[in-house]
Amino acid sequence: MLFRAAGRVRAWERGEVLIRQGGRADSVVLIIGGLTKITAESANGYTSVLALRGPGELLGEMSCLDGSKRSATVTAMDRVEGVVVGAEAFRRLLSENGALSVSVLCSVVARLRHSDNSRAGYGAHPAKSRLARVLLDLAGRYGVALDTPAGAIAVNMNQQELAGATGISRESVVRCLRAMQHEGVVSTSRGRTVVLDIGKLREQTDE
Repeated sequence: MLFRAAGRVRAWERGEVLIRQGGRADSVVLIIGGLTKITAESANGYTSVLALRGPGELLGEMSCLDGSKRSATVTAMDRVEGVVVGAEAFRRLLSENGALSVSVLCSVVARLRHSDNSRAGYGAHPAKSRLARVLLDLAGRYGVALDTPAGAIAVNMNQQELAGATGISRESVVRCLRAMQHEGVVSTSRGRTVVLDIGKLREQTDE
């Protein structure tokens, strides 16, 4: 309610950029509907998928708080609606509402902790296990339940995006997905991976 009163609602279509890396931190976005991906491009041109963000999550708050340039790009993965609040209005909301400040702080801490834990876990495992961990996390947080087959969960990321999220090459992702398909764990189609057996996928996170 506070955000809606302080900002404006707008929409972005699939592929549109909400926030661009290196840009000026002039606003935050509270996602109402849809899914976004957060990517960062390194000096050598490699693009890493840092995270996905969905309804109820805030985008761009860290750079608005410290005044730094945007550290990543946020792109709509489907049609996204959100409340855009200017940086000055956002900082004023936090200064006037202690509960909101604590909520934003807890959200930032949770993201940092999740990122640290994920990086530590991924680095200690081979490619197939790392991919299984990423798919398990994405399926649990942002997966779309399908009617058929029963219990299937769709992860709407293509192979290049999974490579960026996992920190392995696209070729390795293709090989790992092929092996998982043979084992009946996943199926793939253009732009998405369907987890067919969440239990078997969980078992592969420790291989």
